[in-house]
Amino acid sequence: MRSVKLIRAAKAGYVALSAAFCALGLLLILRPGLSVALIASIVGVALIAFGIVKLLGYFSKDLYRLAFQFDLAFGSLLIAIGALILLRPGSAMNALCIVMGIETIADGLFKIQTAMDARRFGLERWWLIFAIAIAAVGIGVALALRPTQAAEALAALLGVSLLAEGALNLCVALCAVKIVSNQMPDGAAPKFMR
Repeated sequence: MRSVKLIRAAKAGYVALSAAFCALGLLLILRPGLSVALIASIVGVALIAFGIVKLLGYFSKDLYRLAFQFDLAFGSLLIAIGALILLRPGSAMNALCIVMGIETIADGLFKIQTAMDARRFGLERWWLIFAIAIAAVGIGVALALRPTQAAEALAALLGVSLLAEGALNLCVALCAVKIVSNQMPDGAAPKFMR
């Protein structure tokens, strides 16, 4: 039998950090006047932490392998983006919005594929992942295009993006990660199938 500790840790980390992204998004929506350096530092740390959790998820080998299938590359990308943001936390809000907009678009597109795969697997709530992913892509496009240059409006839009990103990842973790305590290791078939 395979230990499910890594899968449980990855799922718990996904849920916790997704909730943190939602909370950070709500904070930026409600308090868009926070300093750009503070926003960038918080977002940078959050991206690095989520990147680490995504890598953990990728190596956990959950039963369906849907939620974490793209997380080796995407987790590495989040760590790199987070590090770059932390190196220059005082940079203009525009750069932060473009980077986070592109990240939200990419994650949304990957989650659309995850939703389609979940549908083929017969998961009932695939449509929820799909709907939130479509919304996240739209919000990411809006954030990347920056319809306004006002710092407070951009901070609020960044908050909406983080809220969508958190909700999307929370939905995927809850709907597509299946933990089975008697899961067989990769390549091992039960005796009756040999």
